[in-house]
Amino acid sequence: MSDHKQDETFRVIDRRPFTSEGELRKDVVKEEREAKVDTAKTAPAEQAKAPANPPPADAPQRAPAFESLVRMLGQNAAMVLGAYADPRTGQPMIDPEAARELIDMLDALHEKTKGNLAPEEENLLLDLLGKLKLTYVEINQAVAAQASTKAKAKTR
Repeated sequence: MSDHKQDETFRVIDRRPFTSEGELRKDVVKEEREAKVDTAKTAPAEQAKAPANPPPADAPQRAPAFESLVRMLGQNAAMVLGAYADPRTGQPMIDPEAARELIDMLDALHEKTKGNLAPEEENLLLDLLGKLKLTYVEINQAVAAQASTKAKAKTR
C-alpha cells in the first residue's frame, strides 16, 4: 500500500469569492451571472402560479391558538349538552346552564373579534355557534317536556 495514495471521494472546493491577491475570482463572477439568469427565467413562472388576487397585506391571518380556543369552548359546551357520556355513569351529561354560559362566551368572543378574524376563523366560529345554539334549544325543549311529564305524573 502506498502512504501517499489520495482518496478520490474527498475533494476540497474553494468557495471564497476573492483570490489571495484580493481580486474577485472569475468563476464566482460566472456563477453569479448564471444565478441571475436562472432567477430571471423562474420568476415569471412563479408569478404565473401566484393567485390573481392575493389577500391584502393587512388582512387578518389565521391563528391556531384562537381556533384551539374556539374548539375547546365548543367541545365543553357540547359535552354539557349531552354529546359525551360521563365516564363514571355512562350517561350523557346535561347541564343547560353551563352550556348557556359557554355559548355566551363564544358569542362574546365573536362580537369582540368582529372584523379581526380570518375568513376561516369567522366561519368556524359562526358554524359552531349555530350548531350549539340549535342543540341548546332542542335540549331545553326536551328538558321542559320531561319536566312537564313528571309534573303530570305526580298530580295523578
